[in-house]
Amino acid sequence: MEELLSHPDQETHLNFSPKEITTKVTTGIPLTTEEIAYIVNGYTNGSISDDSMTDWLKAVFEKGMSHRETLDYTRTMLDSGATLNFNHLNGFVVDKHSTGGVGDKISIVLAPLLAACGCIVPMIAGRGLGHTQGTIDKLETIPGYKADLSLDTFQQNVEKIGVSIIAQTGQICPADRKIYALRDITNTVASNPLICGSIMSKKIAEGIQGLVMDVKVGQGAFMKNISQAKALGNLLQEVGELYGIKVAICYTDMNQPLGKKSGLFNEIEESIDCLKGEGPDDVMKVVYHLGKQALLQQGDRNPLDTMKSAIYNGRAFEKFREIVIAHDGDLTSLKTKSLHTPTCQFSVKSPETGVIQSIDTLALGKAIVQLGGGRIQKTDVIDPTAGFTIYKKIGESVEEGEVVIEFYCSTNSKLEKVIKDSNDLFRVNNETPPEHPLIIS
Repeated sequence: MEELLSHPDQETHLNFSPKEITTKVTTGIPLTTEEIAYIVNGYTNGSISDDSMTDWLKAVFEKGMSHRETLDYTRTMLDSGATLNFNHLNGFVVDKHSTGGVGDKISIVLAPLLAACGCIVPMIAGRGLGHTQGTIDKLETIPGYKADLSLDTFQQNVEKIGVSIIAQTGQICPADRKIYALRDITNTVASNPLICGSIMSKKIAEGIQGLVMDVKVGQGAFMKNISQAKALGNLLQEVGELYGIKVAICYTDMNQPLGKKSGLFNEIEESIDCLKGEGPDDVMKVVYHLGKQALLQQGDRNPLDTMKSAIYNGRAFEKFREIVIAHDGDLTSLKTKSLHTPTCQFSVKSPETGVIQSIDTLALGKAIVQLGGGRIQKTDVIDPTAGFTIYKKIGESVEEGEVVIEFYCSTNSKLEKVIKDSNDLFRVNNETPPEHPLIIS
């Protein structure tokens, strides 16, 4: 395995070309370790263009990578930057990551909660990707919150308060930082090798001892069924354990949005509710399920009691406050009801009386992007007010004319695009809908 993951000789890169490497992928010829390093490092340093990298990403998206190629890709991403070490701290170093969904605010709740339970949580989170909204974009809707911290400041935060949530820096996996942004706008997100390389390179670089992976499954997830999800989960677990990390893989449902609010700042509001013990049941169920795995890795024999105690005695919310302060966020602004108030709204009402049968979660995620809650171009500016509130979930009764979904943002032109596509976002009749267990395993 050491030979497999060894550093390639930089001189051999001189004979490569992006077009030839992409052609090898499209024709099913395996790439060498050196070729993978060339394409990744070349794009990172600017010698390979966006267009050439897009061609390679689309080829990998279509054809995939072998097990060996995926390991090489992950190692190259990891080796593109610095790594951290928290072994000197007195506590179990753990992180959580999700493959992404709609309304998935779990990291914002779980990171301070785990820190309040004694864990050390160095979290490098992502921005929006495809139809999903990113933890960093959400946190940056808090006035003043700085997600782009130096590694020194990040490490100091973790040492001082036990937790910090930052965006990828130019120091940690810079290759992934650049490729991640390109994948977002080129529809090359849902690829197991690309997902694995992106996630695990950052997590290994964090210097963690344990990792809890939330692999979302369903219509609103990148993994549409459990077999796809388990293929990814097994790959993530194997790569993590190769580097000595305890990895717990959890599978949770994404056939409907998580919680009541999906978007950007509205998810910060709902996360605060969760930390105060007032959050939606489905969100808290996932929080407790994932948190349990982390605390079991730490050796806690009563993880559920530990977490509930941290929420109801206020320690979890206080830890969130400490995170915001450490990142220069303005806590007082969060108490202002007028903060990020949307100026444009549109309600989608039920066309008939009945029971909600299904929800087009993927379309709802894409709607948030259209509203300004995601990026269509790399230079797009995020609208913190963009999002929606969902008032009815699958299996709940609804009356004709009753509001099921309310969209909002700050630009009428963007809202109009969503209004045009607002039909068929959910289905209503009087049948018993299929069950979608929130916790799959």
